[in-house]
Amino acid sequence: MENSDKLTQYSIPQLLRLRMNYSGDKVALREKDFGIWNTYTWKSYYSYVRKTALGMRQIGIKKGDIVAIISDNIPELLFTAIGCHSLGAISAGIYQTTMPDEIAQIINSLKVTAVFCDNQEQVDKLVEVKNKIPKVKKIIYEDPRGMRSYTSDPWFIPISEIYKLGDKLGEKEPKLFDTLIDATAPDDVCHLCLTSGTTGVPKGTMMTHKNYINMGVQITKVDPLKPTDEYVSFLPFAWIGEQMNSFGIAMATGITINFPESVETAMSDLKEIGPHFMFGAPRIYESIRSSIWLKIDQSYWFNKKLYNYFIEIGQDAAKYRMSGKSMPIMLNFKAWLGKQIIFRPLVNQIGLLRLRRAYTGGAALGPELFTFYQAIGVNLKQIYGQTEITGIAYMHRDGDVRPDTVGMPLPGTECRISEEGEILSRSASVSPGYFEQPEKTAELLEGGWLHSGDAGYIDDSGHLVVIDRVSDVMHNHNNEMFSPMFLENKLKFSPYIKEAVIFGDKREYVSALINIDPEVVGKWAEDRGISYTTYMDLSNKKEVANLILEQVRGINERVEKEHFKIKRFVLLYKLLDVDDGELTKTGKIRRKVVMDRYKNLYDGLYDESVKIKEVEAKFQYQDGQSTTVKTTITFYDS
Repeated sequence: MENSDKLTQYSIPQLLRLRMNYSGDKVALREKDFGIWNTYTWKSYYSYVRKTALGMRQIGIKKGDIVAIISDNIPELLFTAIGCHSLGAISAGIYQTTMPDEIAQIINSLKVTAVFCDNQEQVDKLVEVKNKIPKVKKIIYEDPRGMRSYTSDPWFIPISEIYKLGDKLGEKEPKLFDTLIDATAPDDVCHLCLTSGTTGVPKGTMMTHKNYINMGVQITKVDPLKPTDEYVSFLPFAWIGEQMNSFGIAMATGITINFPESVETAMSDLKEIGPHFMFGAPRIYESIRSSIWLKIDQSYWFNKKLYNYFIEIGQDAAKYRMSGKSMPIMLNFKAWLGKQIIFRPLVNQIGLLRLRRAYTGGAALGPELFTFYQAIGVNLKQIYGQTEITGIAYMHRDGDVRPDTVGMPLPGTECRISEEGEILSRSASVSPGYFEQPEKTAELLEGGWLHSGDAGYIDDSGHLVVIDRVSDVMHNHNNEMFSPMFLENKLKFSPYIKEAVIFGDKREYVSALINIDPEVVGKWAEDRGISYTTYMDLSNKKEVANLILEQVRGINERVEKEHFKIKRFVLLYKLLDVDDGELTKTGKIRRKVVMDRYKNLYDGLYDESVKIKEVEAKFQYQDGQSTTVKTTITFYDS
């Protein structure tokens, strides 16, 4: 292959062709289907993209058209996306959990002309809003199960038929596909990536071939990958975090992408593959941390004792490893012993034994969680960026992992802090802007720099420290600044706390809404003979409240500044949910939505005379139905 920097001179389809010519027989994709792993070499990968592109051309998809993708992670998703790119068309990812009306809204805002779906569930959503999406000319589907009633409608076409049409056109015009991809250019827009939508309807971020490939090239200058390395694709394709791996890193390095059998089997399939690198949102690592805690809690007392002893050793050793400093001989030996008898088997059980590096991004992860993973031998590192800079612009280096920072800029990335304290970036991975939103684009790229919307600073070691969203940074009634995200991460490090929302802007003290972790707290309650029926019932238990009170007080003791301490909190009667609009698709809190929805609880948190309040709890189900239940909420002082 050519020098890595020269790879940015290719479009994604051109780079796929180069991979096919260079290592055509190497496995590029692997998919688990009915318990069996099926493989695609770079040669067959290219062949499927070719027939998909030519088939889509035959049904009228042309340069500039936009094709939306609503699908779990399967190879056909990439065949469709890169097939679009080969025609000069543009792909766009929509989250699989998106409801029909929101899908219609996104499709219309992005001017989508065709949609690829993986199964009947997603097709049915489009059928429900068909009269609202008149510009959509075709629905392409992969799985024919349950589609019999739709086969007579020309609006639908199976991807198998697309392949046949593509093969026929390829036989008739054998040079056409090469001609088409030769016409693509690195700076062409190839994909519209939805923003997280924390403040409203997601925007379509225009991503170019060069954006993805440059990011893949630059990250592997810091952390080199081998063509034989394995990656498991389990993040939603609509998120930039998955695109940067499947479009950018895979094309730049030639690694193998593995597709789990389903979302539900992703973690067990991960154990079978044993990936060499992994990327996930903080929620994934928080979830794995909770599962580890449960395994230990269910173990024999002697194993618990060993774990508790060696986790402290591991955390001490991790501080040396993360800083790159030489470790004392005795500590080194104890850390090695703990790894062999406790942590190596534990890490093997969760499928991360071959992992050289793990990355997290999309939201901040608390320093305690970083240290925990480093202590058990998982080289977890923070990356920082946003959709508009292809997901990654800053990252930790091995031997220089500072849990309170997000690392240093990738090669070719410039960073500066504005007078207002906003993080500004510039690199070849910066998006050209938002689809058909010139005013928003001008704000985003004002002065030739990407405006992140995040507040931060560069410390003495050259690391970037992210404080919070500029709009989310709070000041108490004395105008003392604090970061709600900092405190939320402190709370979520407790295995008993799944989610937390901090308040206190312009108020006398800090307060919090807290979601308990139903799995961990449920196990804790069962071990103590505390019976419960629902999440609401469990959250209302006095014993559970005392447990969380201990966690909050422990955090308050470790917080140096008085105005950071959490004075009052309530345990929320339901989990914050994406379907209720309280979280984004990537798990970020929609703070304004939460504050408006639970205003009665917010008001109670700042009226210290209120100890108990009757509320009506409204639950929204995935099928659109809702129900209302009355419950009593208790306010706790810490």
